[in-house]
Amino acid sequence: MVESASKRVLVVDDASLVRRYYRDALERAGFEMAEALNGVEALEKMALDTFDLVIVDVNMPQMDGFTFLKALRRQTPPTSSIPALVISSEAGPQDIEAARSAGANFYLVKPVSQELLVQHVAIMCGAPA
Repeated sequence: MVESASKRVLVVDDASLVRRYYRDALERAGFEMAEALNGVEALEKMALDTFDLVIVDVNMPQMDGFTFLKALRRQTPPTSSIPALVISSEAGPQDIEAARSAGANFYLVKPVSQELLVQHVAIMCGAPA
């Protein structure tokens, strides 16, 4: 178990199965987790609450992951500096570069094991492993 010291993670993904998979791994590791179905909902949640990390999918309705990341980076600090982990099925180098250009700190390609997910979240949140 990761000693997450109540680190809060917002998962932004329109797939309920993916959110449940992430929730199982992250809560078991001691993280608190919130969910958003798309970038619009994520920005609304971030206006009301604080998070240590956002995990973002790329392909979502209403507001995709790249548009969300650009909007996130235009926010005022500390919100604008929250680390962002993109996890997507898009695996091309142009996809990774687009994510970085939009403001992602790191990019993983689906499927991601729960162990790898927790490792990256712990590192990006600054939680001791």
